[in-house]
Amino acid sequence: MKHILALITGFLLCSSGAILHASEPSPRPKPNIVFILADDAGIGDFSAYGCKYGVTPNIDRLAAEGMKFTRAYSGNAVCAPSRCVLMTGLHPGHELRRANQSKHGLLALPTGQMTVARVLHDAGYATGGFGKWGLGNPGTTGVAEQQGFDVFFGYYDQVHAHDYYTDYLIRNSAKVPIPQSGQHTWADYSHTRIANETLKFIEQSKERPFFCYAAWTPPHADYVIPENPKFSEKPWPEEIRNYAAMVALVDKDVGRVMQKLKDLGIDDRTLVIFSSDNGAQQEFIKPLASTGGLRGYKRLLYEGGIRAPFIARWPGKIQPGTTSGVLTTFVDFLPTAADLVGVSPPTGVDGISILPTLLGMKQAVQHESLYFEIYEPYFQQAVRLGDWKGYRLGTKAPLELYDLKADPSEQHDLARAHPDIVRKIEGIMAVEHTPSPHYDAPEQPENDKKKANKKKAASFPESLNEESASSTPGRKGK
Repeated sequence: MKHILALITGFLLCSSGAILHASEPSPRPKPNIVFILADDAGIGDFSAYGCKYGVTPNIDRLAAEGMKFTRAYSGNAVCAPSRCVLMTGLHPGHELRRANQSKHGLLALPTGQMTVARVLHDAGYATGGFGKWGLGNPGTTGVAEQQGFDVFFGYYDQVHAHDYYTDYLIRNSAKVPIPQSGQHTWADYSHTRIANETLKFIEQSKERPFFCYAAWTPPHADYVIPENPKFSEKPWPEEIRNYAAMVALVDKDVGRVMQKLKDLGIDDRTLVIFSSDNGAQQEFIKPLASTGGLRGYKRLLYEGGIRAPFIARWPGKIQPGTTSGVLTTFVDFLPTAADLVGVSPPTGVDGISILPTLLGMKQAVQHESLYFEIYEPYFQQAVRLGDWKGYRLGTKAPLELYDLKADPSEQHDLARAHPDIVRKIEGIMAVEHTPSPHYDAPEQPENDKKKANKKKAASFPESLNEESASSTPGRKGK
């Protein structure tokens, strides 16, 4: 009898334990992260932000189904420094790449650099990048596969990225031949391959958490596209029509990504972010209003060079149709991603997690100010402090001061009227600017050089400030 009672008691205890175990909450699944980065698109190129020449329905849908940020900034005003901020979580006064080129040539990310890809990879994520890298060419320590990516497919060299009809792309430092028909078809077009590889990675990674960095090249120069029926009748120069069509192509492929997530049944466990790496080129301001009426353009630290579209969508987590005015830049992506997967960000990063904002919670920790500096076409510093914006051309140069709430296009310099704000911003610039052995920051602008560079800033030759054209034997045209 005692034996029978013992068996019954043991059975009940086991059953109770099983019930208790089953009722315990399972570990929170880690969400997938897709970051889609357009190249050289201005905030005014997207209808969610008031585009005047066309519509971008798929990006509009991201905003309608997610959160649109109205005071968001890219990492910097030109490609490589902006991407460096995105990957490292260091602002432009601390990052390695503060221009596409340096006085010591190209700068590759060093061995052991902590990147958002490495943080996520170490947390168990599959990591894939597709498009333009720009932080280290093959043979350097900065190549994507040594910086946390399982795979990167596209362009490593920035000058190579101008060639949409290239005869090769790069996968993890190895050349992948692309036979060209000579007819400039969609099959010849590099973005076709890159977008398809993006979708392929998402499908192959659907059974585990993944980070997909879709750093697509359009609408960056060269302004070519296989066909352009949507804008072909517009009375614009060909490069303007093609640029508009390239923006539309980005939107189309955003839609393909969203459909793929839905088809795979992983839509509700995927955070999708869309942005652009810097402002548009000057030639698209007048015909297309690509900078959204803001002053400046690519390579300038006025608002038109650094204000960016920033949209985040995560069904069931981000409230649809919401808008956020929180101050944020690419510097926040790494700590936000770390927070999202439950790990600590690397020490020393300049960003903060904006996950509370995404989830509709109070953003207890916010940026008091945002800092920028750049060294092309000449040295510039900028600080956003609340609604104030300071800008100058030397570390001891007179400061221009703008009230962005009243004057978003930075037309009225209020420095003389607000010396207290000027002093505060100058103090922030002094603290946040860390001298770099790779760049020279002048105390005062060289006036003749400054005037000359301002005239040619829009057409600043990328063969001089990005990767050397001689490093890409397949490069055509430039």
